[in-house]
Amino acid sequence: MSGLLILAVVLIVVGLVGIVLPGLPGITLVLGGFILAAYDTQFTKVGWGTLAILGVLTMLTFAVEFFATMLGAKRVGASKLAMIGAGLGTFGGLLLFPIGLLIGPFVGAVAGELLHQRKNPRESIGHATGHATKVGIGAWVGLMLGTVAKLAIVGLMLGIFLFAYLR
Repeated sequence: MSGLLILAVVLIVVGLVGIVLPGLPGITLVLGGFILAAYDTQFTKVGWGTLAILGVLTMLTFAVEFFATMLGAKRVGASKLAMIGAGLGTFGGLLLFPIGLLIGPFVGAVAGELLHQRKNPRESIGHATGHATKVGIGAWVGLMLGTVAKLAIVGLMLGIFLFAYLR
């Protein structure tokens, strides 16, 4: 086994761990490992078409992460501002590894919901805060479900790669 192939396998394994544990750019490492393994064989086993499909699936995981968080917030009655806050919190959390990924969607959804309540003062502050917290938890649950979906997509990617590499 060549040194490049060993490095590719390490990148893929670390990337798989990074999909579950925040702080590592998991899916990016997995794709990088796939590309490195393809390069190691001069793209004879895994060609550009397969890599393009893997790239599209990689982009899909980013979309899943973003939208799952927002939909989790919406499911518990979030306002549009809370859903925007959850999305912004997810992206902002990417900049603050690793804790930012865990609390970013929650904080963004809560802040957005509180801002919505401030603009539309129909309820007491305590009730608004309780609802905002519920929305934040919904966003966090959405993020966790998004992680499960990302794992499924990465499993598909791994299957596609192995099929191309081993045939």
